[in-house]
Amino acid sequence: MPERDEQQITVSATALRAMRDEFQRFLMEYRFGLQEIETKISILREEFEEVHDYNPIEHVSGRVKSPDSLAEKVRRKGVDADFESIRASITDIAGVRITCSFTTDAYRLFDLLTQQDDITVISVKDYIAEPKPNGYKSLHAIVSVPVFLSTGRVDVPVEVQFRTIAMDFWASLEHKIYYKYDRLVPDELLAGLKDAADTAAELDQRMERLHREIRGGAPGVVSI
Repeated sequence: MPERDEQQITVSATALRAMRDEFQRFLMEYRFGLQEIETKISILREEFEEVHDYNPIEHVSGRVKSPDSLAEKVRRKGVDADFESIRASITDIAGVRITCSFTTDAYRLFDLLTQQDDITVISVKDYIAEPKPNGYKSLHAIVSVPVFLSTGRVDVPVEVQFRTIAMDFWASLEHKIYYKYDRLVPDELLAGLKDAADTAAELDQRMERLHREIRGGAPGVVSI
């Protein structure tokens, strides 16, 4: 009997290690896809600085969902817990956020990235043109980028968000408030957030007008 128990424990540990390794390989593809997008953005940033003497990018941040975060989203969305179902249903496992100085920069970088011939646009949600009811603004795109592994090509979806500094600051504040109140935010705070979003949008417009006057043209245009 002790030998049977020991064998059962050994088999269970082996199975767990295999599951862990398979999950790590699954996330590895998204990590490589994220790196591909970050490299493309880095090239655009450097080219703008060297050739056009203008940098439309303030900062870039990227992440691959943690196992716990991914498991929670799988549970919340009711997705079957197998890799193919997760791959088909959850497209923001890898994500990049590109923060720009001006709204026109956000659209320009979106165009420059998505027009590259190895990038496939899966979906676009333009919350800049049509903000969410709470005031959230950002341009979201799900794109597919090829990753070439020893086993062959894998097309990896990556969520790319484009926003201004003001939009990013507002979104960061909103996230902290929703986290603090476990998403049950008092109405007066929601109203305050909406007012802040309107103020941030007005600031974006005013700063862009000033920039245009200083540079003698529209920000992000190569001729300036």
